[in-house]
Amino acid sequence: MKLEPLYLNAYRKKILDERIEKAWSLLESCTICPRKCRVNRLKGEKGFCRGGLLPEVSSYAPHFGEEKPLVGRSGSGTIFFTHCNLGCLFCQNYEISHLGQGRAVSFERLAQMMVELQSLGCLNINFVTPTHFVPQILKALALAIEKGLEIPLVYNTSGYDSVETLKLLDGIIDIYMPDFKFASSEVAQSLAQAPDYPEVAKEALREMHRQVGDLIIDEKGRARRGLLVRHLVLPARLAGTTEVMRFIAEEISKDTYVNIMDQYRPCGEVRPGSILDRYITNEEYEEAVSSALACGLHRLDERRIWRLIW
Repeated sequence: MKLEPLYLNAYRKKILDERIEKAWSLLESCTICPRKCRVNRLKGEKGFCRGGLLPEVSSYAPHFGEEKPLVGRSGSGTIFFTHCNLGCLFCQNYEISHLGQGRAVSFERLAQMMVELQSLGCLNINFVTPTHFVPQILKALALAIEKGLEIPLVYNTSGYDSVETLKLLDGIIDIYMPDFKFASSEVAQSLAQAPDYPEVAKEALREMHRQVGDLIIDEKGRARRGLLVRHLVLPARLAGTTEVMRFIAEEISKDTYVNIMDQYRPCGEVRPGSILDRYITNEEYEEAVSSALACGLHRLDERRIWRLIW
C-alpha cells in the first residue's frame, strides 16, 4: 500500500500557502485553541499556553515508546513542543508543559529537525502537544518540504483543539492521535481548568475522523493515515472511561484504533493523600478494557495484553 503524505499535494496546489496565511491571522488576536485568549502573539503577548511568536521545542528524537504502528524499526520522529494549552495538573511531562522546559527555535531550525528525523529512518514526524503552535508548524512544514520531507505527519494532541484550527490542517495531517481525557466537565475543570473539555474533545474527534477516517495500517504494520485515540485510565474512574469508550464506538467508529493507557502515576501538582495520589489497580485497568470491548471497539493497542497477563 502506497499512500503519499497528504501535505505534498497541499503544497503542490498552493493550499498549504493559503492555510499558513489563515493560521497566521489567528495569532493577532489568538484564537488558535478553545481558550481564545485573544492576545497578540505577533507582538509577543502570551496567553494561557505561554506560547509566543516563535515555536518552542523541548526535544526531538526517534521515539520507540509510541504505539507499534507508529514506531516501525527506526522509531517515531517526535518533536516535543514546550508548554500546553490544556495543562493537566497531573501531567506526565510536567517540566515541559508547565515549567516551560525548552527553547525557542527558528522556523528554519524546526524544518531541519523534521528532515533530520526523516534521515534517521523515522516512520513519521510526530508533533507532540502541537495545538498552540499550529501556525508555526505549518510555516516550518513548507520549508521542510522544500528540503525533501516526504513521510507522514502525526498530530499528537490532548484533544483540546478547536474545529476552526483543525480545518486548517485538513489535507495536511496524515494521522491524528488525540487523547480523550475526561468525560466529566467537573473533573475537567478540577484537573485542567477546562470545563468545556468533554464537548470540545468530542467535536475535535468528529472533525479529525471526518478528515482522515479510521487508521490505515499497511502490509508491514505501519500506520499511514487515519485516527488513533488515546485514553489514560485514572484512579477511581475519574476519567469516565466507560462514557469515553461509548462515545468513540457510537459516534466515531467501532473500527477506531484505541490505546487504553495504564501508565498513570502521581506527579506534577498532585497533592499527597488526594484521590490521584496512587497508581491505578489491575482491576481498574481490566474494567477499562472490558468497557471498550463491551461497546464493540476491537482495535485496541496490543500492549494492553501484557498488562492483563501480568
